[in-house]
Amino acid sequence: MLNKEKLFYDTLRDLFIGVEVEGQGGYIKLMKIKKKYYEKLEEELKESIEQALFKYPDFREELFDKLYSFFKRYFTESGAIYFNSTPFHNNVYEKVYTDEKDVVLFWKTHMLYYVKTDRVFRSMNVEVDGYKFFFDVSELQPKRNNEKRELIYELSEVKEDGTIHIKVKYSERGKETKTEEILKELKKNYKKLSEEVLEKAFRTFEKQSEVDYFINKNAREFLREQFKLWLYQYYFDNEGEFTKERVDQLNILKNIAYKIIDFISQFEDEILKIWRKPKFVLNSNYVITLDRIVDKGEKGYVILEKILNHPNFEKQLQEWKELGIVDESFRKEEIIKRDLTGRYLNPKFKFLPVDTKYFKDLELDILSLFENLDNELDGWLIKSENWQALNTILPKFRGRIKTIYIDPPYNTGSDGFLYKDRYQHSTWLTMMENRLSLARELMSEDGVIFVSIDDNEVDNLLKLLKEKFSLVIPLHWRRNKTPQLASKTVATRMEFVLYGAMQEIKLIRERQSKVRPLFNFDGREYRIFEIPEGIIVKCDKLSKGKIYAKRNKKNWIEILDDPIINQGVLMNKIRIKGPWRKIDEELQKVFKNKLIFINSSGFPTEILDEEDAGVPVVKTNELIIEGCYNETAFEELTQKIFTFSSELVGRLRPKPTCLITHLLNSVSTLRKNSIILDFFAGSGTTAHAVMKLNKEDGGKRKFILVEMADYFDTVIIPRIKKVAYSFNWKDGKPQDNDGIGVFCKYYELEQYEQALANTVYEDNDIFTAGKNLYERYLFLKDEKMLRALEIDCENNKVRVNLSKLYPNIDIAETLSNLKGKWIKRIEKDKVIFEDGEEINIQDLDYKHIKPLIWWE
Repeated sequence: MLNKEKLFYDTLRDLFIGVEVEGQGGYIKLMKIKKKYYEKLEEELKESIEQALFKYPDFREELFDKLYSFFKRYFTESGAIYFNSTPFHNNVYEKVYTDEKDVVLFWKTHMLYYVKTDRVFRSMNVEVDGYKFFFDVSELQPKRNNEKRELIYELSEVKEDGTIHIKVKYSERGKETKTEEILKELKKNYKKLSEEVLEKAFRTFEKQSEVDYFINKNAREFLREQFKLWLYQYYFDNEGEFTKERVDQLNILKNIAYKIIDFISQFEDEILKIWRKPKFVLNSNYVITLDRIVDKGEKGYVILEKILNHPNFEKQLQEWKELGIVDESFRKEEIIKRDLTGRYLNPKFKFLPVDTKYFKDLELDILSLFENLDNELDGWLIKSENWQALNTILPKFRGRIKTIYIDPPYNTGSDGFLYKDRYQHSTWLTMMENRLSLARELMSEDGVIFVSIDDNEVDNLLKLLKEKFSLVIPLHWRRNKTPQLASKTVATRMEFVLYGAMQEIKLIRERQSKVRPLFNFDGREYRIFEIPEGIIVKCDKLSKGKIYAKRNKKNWIEILDDPIINQGVLMNKIRIKGPWRKIDEELQKVFKNKLIFINSSGFPTEILDEEDAGVPVVKTNELIIEGCYNETAFEELTQKIFTFSSELVGRLRPKPTCLITHLLNSVSTLRKNSIILDFFAGSGTTAHAVMKLNKEDGGKRKFILVEMADYFDTVIIPRIKKVAYSFNWKDGKPQDNDGIGVFCKYYELEQYEQALANTVYEDNDIFTAGKNLYERYLFLKDEKMLRALEIDCENNKVRVNLSKLYPNIDIAETLSNLKGKWIKRIEKDKVIFEDGEEINIQDLDYKHIKPLIWWE
């Protein structure tokens, strides 16, 4: 076999299968099937190539060389298909011009869905200070989403040769590695290790590659388009006269390439279908305060009595105590008062939150109190990866969302954020674009979006929002009472909130000013930023070297001498006037001469006049909210509503409630019945803000929160319950009982990895009659999720048994999302939608759920 031929097949195998991963899970299972199918592809492909080359044997080496050269450019180690290593992304796609726009935003992963970033762990041997370890990942379950999860280690055994076998797993529910127990157990086996050696072995194992997982939205069309461009370039760069023989050879190359593209695209399309499919609603419950129950009259009191006398009431009481809502002096007999006029709810306890997870047998009774269930809910809390959540609820909420607020990862890698927070710029843009596209579909035509972001990605995000919205305005929020040092060098106190809308909606309570948000020097973007007195700042690299600056007691910025750049310095002093740093004439000279001394980690500086400055200006809004800073949010979770540790709150990175209430009020005070969405929910501040606004103005706003991390259970839901009881907390204790009450639903969604794990693929014979191998749908014979159906041949009926897939499926909410219909009532055997459609959920017609369990 020729070297080029072997190189091609080896490379295609590696690229087609991607990085071989160990462990358990649906994605790994599909990759194993993919590997088996590839072996069959290779047999068929070799036969096709031999037939094609029969007439032109001399073309063999060139054919394999060209196939290898093309395909290696578009595959990554995770098996994702996009511009991995290709000149086209630099030469053709980086700038796309149209009549309407100067430059259309482009990045190399724009045609993808971002799934997650994960380390690819393999079982491996490690030797540290003479001790041999074997780390076993065979039982490692991949991350379900893109959440941050820590590895934990368990001692398995010590082999006869002294090798210490360690099982590797991901932590769940805060579980940690029991290092001391491992060391004690090893001591029994005459392995007296120090904790330092063990930790060093763990760190060595963890130094494995991190991979971005993507799915191409249309792999077949993308690869065919790229091949055409590549082939045309090859034609014209390398060819002289086109003989018939040469055209035949290049057609052979094209036909073989297309066969490979058609085959491998089927696998990308299959995981794409699972990614896009709507997801089941799982483990749903409701939170409802007592006032909402007794507001329904006598029937409500009867149900409340059942709750108070329920065997699980003690569990509910224990939760109230843990939340700090009641103390040991609480007596349930005080909840319902009686006098000569009859019984009534004790005002002190009217906002006590009941969680139906303790009273599942009474849940339908509680829901039966409401004639129009979804309309009477205050909100929905969804535990899920946010793209899956937005895609699943899209039919139900399309065009209904008036306001969106999100606080996504800032892509700094330095804040301990719940999500991965250090992407390549293109990966971050893909992650955001995927979600903003769905968000745009959810919004009404007069809807608005607010996105918090800092200086790291603000320019990219501005461009992205302008692709989605006709009006985009950058707002500047003073986030800290006092400047903080960014990366121990730069003092920052401002942050961006980007505002987007499809139609002009006047922002209120803001003051507009002319600002110069950024400027260019030597092809790089720079800003002025605030420097605390006495701090020396090492600025960004310029083409001629580095610049250092400091602020002296007289409030002047001094440019320190640097012999490398001295020749380019026009002045050595810049005066700062006032908190918004009005620029004096000397700085305007710097603008005109395009010599900028401060790097891009700062914030926009107000300038006097566009004409005098010699640079264009844009209008923006300064968000100045007295007493509303990040410190305020920190205080809310460490000293008021909760008494969380500083470390935990640092990881949550919350925004203050006052910021979001201010933003919601800034668009219109008339949106008192709107739905507000937050799909990077974090600590649940948006729901808190919505409830607070409703309390202040009597509004009926609803909230939808999406969060995938465990903080959904440990922070968001408890926060909703506590705020429902009271808005005034100190040291985790309510200072009054003047809350607002709440009736909301919370649930989990089936996740992509769960769907993959529940999808059954077999090693079927793909060489069957019909279409050829490359065009046939390879997975037609596979079961997928059809085990949820039971065929009753005797009665010619198909029965649905969803418990074979997941326990605790909420079929009513699942159908509501799937059909895009709001729920009016849920009864024991049926769900009734607002349009009057009724569906029997005890004897479900499989046609209603087909998109959830079968795709082709």
